[in-house]
Amino acid sequence: MTDPTVPPPAPQAPATPPPPDPSAALSLRGLWKRFGQKIAVAGVDLDVPSGSFFGLVGPNGAGKTTSLSMATGLLRPDFGVVQVHGTDLWAEPDRAKATLGVLPDGVRLFDRLTGAQLLTYAGLLRGLDRTTVAERTEDLLQAMDLTGDRDTFVVDYSAGMTKKVALAAAMIHAPRVLVLDEPFEAVDPVSAANIRDILSAYVADGGTVVVSSHVMDLVQRMCSHVAIIAGGHVLAAGTVDAVRGGQTLEDRFVDLVGGRRESEGLSWLRSSSASS
Repeated sequence: MTDPTVPPPAPQAPATPPPPDPSAALSLRGLWKRFGQKIAVAGVDLDVPSGSFFGLVGPNGAGKTTSLSMATGLLRPDFGVVQVHGTDLWAEPDRAKATLGVLPDGVRLFDRLTGAQLLTYAGLLRGLDRTTVAERTEDLLQAMDLTGDRDTFVVDYSAGMTKKVALAAAMIHAPRVLVLDEPFEAVDPVSAANIRDILSAYVADGGTVVVSSHVMDLVQRMCSHVAIIAGGHVLAAGTVDAVRGGQTLEDRFVDLVGGRRESEGLSWLRSSSASS
């Protein structure tokens, strides 16, 4: 019987991990991450093809956000390698991160700036000249339907507006790869449709988009590739059609992940509704 006071052993790095794919936009090999006694990611291997619209789906606590954080340099893995278009993210972080645009989960912004000021600040931090920053700021504010709120402090933005200005900040330097953690959460349907159009045009022009989402129908309609992750492992990855195998993506997801519950125990709810 194991002693609950003794923490589990640290995950061991693979002896011979497969080499990263230098042609991929993102290539993850043998990623592990543990927080205390919880292993959040347990040996993730994943390739995101260049020019793809890639969806990452999984239940709550599956390791999606942790994997994306390690893939973009926001969190250092315990083990593993990340390459961005063939550049090692941790060996050459400045070079690799220059090609990334990131919308992290629970993004924290300098919300005492106005929307226009925030985008200007983001562009200048990326090394763009002031003329380019000014032009792109106006373009992004218009694309995100934030022109009327350009001089409003971000702290006074709604949740959806905050998400949109954060996405704009991730795009201002025209990155080769966009990694977006739940980009449509709290965004109204009209804005979401506009954002999908922007991202689809970006991919059509050769960019790569990685999105995590809980909305299976959205991923199925929007993405060319998908990976299903659960328990810190990739359960399936490939084109959307290959992964879903003739089913809906939601049904395939439930088959792989499990967890569907019968509702006989709530018979009181149905009987109560019928009697009222």
